[in-house]
Amino acid sequence: MTASAKFTTSQIRSDFLEFFKGKGHTIVPSAPLVPGNDPTLLFTNSGMVQFKDVFLGAEKRSYVRAADVQRCLRAGGKHNDLDQVGYTARHHTFFEMLGNWSFGDYFKKDAIAWAWELLTQVWKLPADRLLVTVYQTDDEAYALWRDMVGIPEERIVRIGDNKGAPYASDNFWQMADTGPCGPCTEIFYDHGDHIAGGPPGSPDEDGDRFIEIWNLVFMQFDRQPDGSLVPLPAPCVDTGMGLERLAAILQHVHTNYEIDLFQALIRKASELTGMADLENKSLRVIADHIRACSFLIVDGVLPSNEGRGYVLRRIIRRALRHGWMLGVRQPFFSKLVPTLVEQMGVAYPELPATADTVTRALQAEEERFAETLDAGMKIFEDIAGKASNNVIPGVDAFRLYDTYGFPLDLTADIARERDMTVDTAGFDVAMEQQRETARAAGKFGGGVSLPADLVATLKPTVFLGYDALQADGLRVVALLKDGRPVQAAAAGDAVIVLTEQTPFYAESGGQVGDTGVLSASGVRVDVTETQKFAGQFHGHVGTLAEGSLKIGDVLAGQVDAQRRGATILNHSATHLLHAALREVLGTHVQQKGSLVAPDRLRFDFSHFQPISADELAIIERKVNQQVRINNAVEVHNMAMQEALDFGAMALFGEKYGENVRVLKMGDYSTELCGGTHVSRTGDIGLFKITSEGGVSAGVRRIEAVTGQGALDFVADEEARLSEAAHLLGGSAGDVVEKIRTQILRQKQLERELESLKAKLAAGATADLSSQAQDVAGVKVLVARLEGFDAKALRDAVDRLKQQLGDAVILLAGAQDGKVALVAGVNGSAMGRVKAGELLSHIAGQIGGKGGGRPDLAQGGGEDGPALATALAAAVDWVRPRLG
Repeated sequence: MTASAKFTTSQIRSDFLEFFKGKGHTIVPSAPLVPGNDPTLLFTNSGMVQFKDVFLGAEKRSYVRAADVQRCLRAGGKHNDLDQVGYTARHHTFFEMLGNWSFGDYFKKDAIAWAWELLTQVWKLPADRLLVTVYQTDDEAYALWRDMVGIPEERIVRIGDNKGAPYASDNFWQMADTGPCGPCTEIFYDHGDHIAGGPPGSPDEDGDRFIEIWNLVFMQFDRQPDGSLVPLPAPCVDTGMGLERLAAILQHVHTNYEIDLFQALIRKASELTGMADLENKSLRVIADHIRACSFLIVDGVLPSNEGRGYVLRRIIRRALRHGWMLGVRQPFFSKLVPTLVEQMGVAYPELPATADTVTRALQAEEERFAETLDAGMKIFEDIAGKASNNVIPGVDAFRLYDTYGFPLDLTADIARERDMTVDTAGFDVAMEQQRETARAAGKFGGGVSLPADLVATLKPTVFLGYDALQADGLRVVALLKDGRPVQAAAAGDAVIVLTEQTPFYAESGGQVGDTGVLSASGVRVDVTETQKFAGQFHGHVGTLAEGSLKIGDVLAGQVDAQRRGATILNHSATHLLHAALREVLGTHVQQKGSLVAPDRLRFDFSHFQPISADELAIIERKVNQQVRINNAVEVHNMAMQEALDFGAMALFGEKYGENVRVLKMGDYSTELCGGTHVSRTGDIGLFKITSEGGVSAGVRRIEAVTGQGALDFVADEEARLSEAAHLLGGSAGDVVEKIRTQILRQKQLERELESLKAKLAAGATADLSSQAQDVAGVKVLVARLEGFDAKALRDAVDRLKQQLGDAVILLAGAQDGKVALVAGVNGSAMGRVKAGELLSHIAGQIGGKGGGRPDLAQGGGEDGPALATALAAAVDWVRPRLG
């Protein structure tokens, strides 16, 4: 069996995980592309993202060795190679990263030895084709490669600070400006001297001959604000190896797009588009983008005009534009999903489980793109009509690209058909400005955070609030004032208080944080919210209302019981609502966000069309049925995999640890949830939906109330109904019939009113025609009509045209301080006077605007002295144009 036949992409994944499992590593599943509870990242862009809190010391795992295959995405913010994807050998939006990790366990020796063993003994890569780089001062790694592995010194390259600052190097890794960091060693594969390019560190290192395949990062320092490096007490290992690059080497092909996975997708794209040339760049773009788009949707992102949804929409439309360039005018992109499932469904079972949702979301976007394409063509015609010197301005070309999805070459092709060109330099300037904006938008802010040195001294907060709303003996372990740690605080200070344990629930999972009081003798902190820091520390946010407070003080905590009680009704009802939505609408429904507050619940979920009134009624009835059944609410604590096997549903955007809390309500709802809940479903009392609507493409929102809030809502609705009945002169039972009668009566009166207005206008125009002035053989009429709206004015202008023949007419109708303007031009005056220009001239003088066709235009403005002046001068504006 040849190497290319043996080492399929699927086999490489399996080999990697089995190898490190044999070395005592825990195999960890890939985290979603949307980082759980991490506002600093747009997407999971590397393998270390899910272990970030472990490296920062804010989270502990039950294992010290791990291995995984992490799905990653780089298509927004700082990491954005979107425009290069499909045109280079190795750029992708979506890629898979093979990684092995040590959290204070093994270090350089084992990491290097195992990497070499896997590459040369399992995958049989020739040792003489491999070379390595090390950081310039990392003599330990250099010696291990030379003496332990046996690599000749000429194939070990020291890389210094080549990025303009101390420790700014291709071979020195850091998580941020401060914090964990350390040297790294990179393994390169030599494709041979028939490929252009030099080794790393050489002037022509950017060629394609030497390709980095594995990076071993040795986190051994904590970088301080002054730039100094302090050794970490427990050094860690973080490695990353690109699956696609490795597959290309093991399958003896040069570009990633030639590997088995991509070839399957490219062949399907070729079939769907009719492009027979499998080397075509557009086919590569489409094959890359179907992976990124599908897995973003799998992980809960849907196309929209902001944030992550906007990035997804741009990737989809880029793929669709390339289909357009290949002559495709019908939906095709979503038809690639089954092929993707065949290729990656075994490794990622969540993909086949949500394939229907992925397909529907892509289909909807394809249909939407067709609409924007038509709209974009209309905009192009408008731009072309205004262009000077037959050049489409770069800023307009970019607007077509960014807003309507027109690639520059498509705009250029359309322009050439009209003997026009495009200002490509101006387009490039606008594109760079957009990239700068995107880079700035990618820098998400996370608000107040705990300093790393403080986190290292703290233990996770013990939450007592599942069982009690009051607790004594809460020892203060940290105080923050103005976002900074302090030793003490005085009355009037705004503070964040951290205690060893607390009954206060910290905001997470959509549930708002508790409020209440922390107190001791002579001390009171009014807690206005409770926030979670670093994923595991409860911070009581509020004001020190009385006394003083310092580290080590012991407080009593009292949660606002009424507020918490109302909140848990809404939280438990949210779980029942989620289950009811999936039962009525389908299992494609997934949570996209929620708010659980004392006064209401808000639930966002994936669905592709409005919910009918009948469906809403059924959903509400099913939730209330579960309330009446009054099932006990069971809580189970178990391992994550055990919970999934138990049937628990994980919620979008939430980050879960190894051990999780499972909430079960009868046989109806089983979800992972760390929130607080009722004891029995009957405690909810009553569930009432108050609204349903769209949030963005493919995302709907339901708002509802429970308990006393639901009773108050019903009482308020009944009061409104009673008031309406009283106003209509009937009872609540006949309100609908009374309203129907009133509507019919109103329509009849409106028809009578329109008839009277028409007669009034006819009479007025008969009198007006005699007021027209003769200017160069054309009748010019300017008049103000009281009480005429825009429609009546248009009718009057039409009649006056018939009466006057060759004419220029301007009428103003005044009502309630506002003025409607209508201008008309008829007969021989056409071509000499344009109605739109006349209208704009007058409207501009009264603080308004307007425009229209050469023969008819309308607009408006403010009533006042300026109107009389403008009308009086209108004939003088017309006269020279007729002369």
